[in-house]
Amino acid sequence: MKRYLLFCLMTICFFSQSFGVMAEEARPLENNVAVEEHLQKLSEDLRCLVCQNQTLADSHADLALDLKQEIREMIIKGMSDQDIIDYLVARYGDFVLYRPPFKLTTLLLWVGPFLLLLIGAISLYITLKRRAKIQTDEHLDAEEKHKVSELLGINREL
Repeated sequence: MKRYLLFCLMTICFFSQSFGVMAEEARPLENNVAVEEHLQKLSEDLRCLVCQNQTLADSHADLALDLKQEIREMIIKGMSDQDIIDYLVARYGDFVLYRPPFKLTTLLLWVGPFLLLLIGAISLYITLKRRAKIQTDEHLDAEEKHKVSELLGINREL
C-alpha cells in the first residue's frame, strides 16, 4: 500500500514538472523580427493553395509553410512586395491572391454572387405573382352561393 502511494505521488510530481516544460512561448522561425513582421503582413494578402479559404498567414499546411519560407528568403534578398507578388502570380496564377484583381478572367468571380442574387429575386417575384393570380377569389352569384350552402349543409340564406 505504501509503495502504491509512493508511486502515485512520484507520478504526480513527474507530470506536474513536465507541464512547465511544455508551456513555452512560440518563437519566430527567423531571428530577424522585422522580416517576420513583413512576412506576416505580406502573407495576409495571399491565399493558401491547399486550404483555399485561408490566408497564407493563417494556414499551417506544409505547402503554406514552404511558401512562407520562400517569401522569407525573397524578403531577405531585398525584393519588394510587388516583386514577390508578381513572382507568385506568375507561378501560381491569380488564385494565389486572397483578393484577386478585377479582370476579364475574374469577372464571374466578382459579378457571380450579385448575378445569382438578382436571378433569385426575379424568380421569387415571378413565383409570387403567379401564386397571387391563382389564388384570386372569383365572386359567386346567388345561385352558386345557394349550391355551396346546400353542399356544406348550411341552412341559412346567403
